[in-house]
Amino acid sequence: MTDKRNTRLFAAICGSFASAVSLWPVAASAQENFPNRPVRMVNPFTPGGSVDLVGRAVAHGLTDIWKHQVIVDNRPGAGTQIGTEIVVRADPDGYTMLCTSSAIAIMPSMYKSLRFDTIRDVKPVALLARSAQLLVVNPQFEAKSVKDLIALAKAKPDQIPAASSGVGSTTHLTLEMFKSMASAPLLHVPYKGGAPGIADLIGGQVKLFFNTPGTLLPHINSGRLRTLAITSTERAEYAPNVPTVAEAGVQGFEAYIWYGIYGPRTLPESLVKRWNDAVNQFMKTPQAQDHFRKTYMSPGSGTPESFAAYHKSETTRWAKVVAAAGIKPQ
Repeated sequence: MTDKRNTRLFAAICGSFASAVSLWPVAASAQENFPNRPVRMVNPFTPGGSVDLVGRAVAHGLTDIWKHQVIVDNRPGAGTQIGTEIVVRADPDGYTMLCTSSAIAIMPSMYKSLRFDTIRDVKPVALLARSAQLLVVNPQFEAKSVKDLIALAKAKPDQIPAASSGVGSTTHLTLEMFKSMASAPLLHVPYKGGAPGIADLIGGQVKLFFNTPGTLLPHINSGRLRTLAITSTERAEYAPNVPTVAEAGVQGFEAYIWYGIYGPRTLPESLVKRWNDAVNQFMKTPQAQDHFRKTYMSPGSGTPESFAAYHKSETTRWAKVVAAAGIKPQ
């Protein structure tokens, strides 16, 4: 009786193995023919933001390259956790991918219990773009330079209000990093987004703000805001007379908001390469170069490996900033 059971078990195992082996060519063929239907890029933010600005341009470019529609699907909520988890749980077939910002590198430090690990459970595929931030002040503010600002903050500790787009945002952590590296005790005033913070900055209720050029330049050009520095490592073509924060006195300072594409952690390397190759192909086109120049961003490029290393280093860096600032995870 035992021999019969063992024989049946062995036959079942062999049958399962044969079925699995028979599917290997099908899976390989599906990867080789990718894509052969519409592709979804999940954006974990609301429509109209900077991730949309980047993601929709890339989606349009990839649609032209692949001859299959690439659709941006906005799934906001829970500090980008909802949209991110959709991709974490998706089939690793390349048809459901994540288009997000540097918020993904901040997320682990801001939440006590995530249902996924942003290092282990997503696979970095392609860096799309990076944007520096501008440090701007109200035109009536007495500080005329970064050194003036630091001296004034030390003379009036925790009395100079500085805006951010919200607790845990890149603009907030850039401010906290500046406070720490410059030993400048500024008063953080969080807003629910950039627009209300800019409105209060123009009105004089707060004195300074780190934010993206696309958001701030219209107000700078109209004279309603004044620029002290830029957070990139080098001066920008669109603001050649604006010094970097490092040049202005805070050595080693740099901060970018960046954007990238991720897949589920088990996404096959052949599909990672297909996505990365297509993104790099698009980034070299005049269409992409013109789009990112007009939006004051630097188009991304590079390998999945270099993007993965950058993602890890940014996660570590922002975790240190959060800890140093004493920000309690939600």
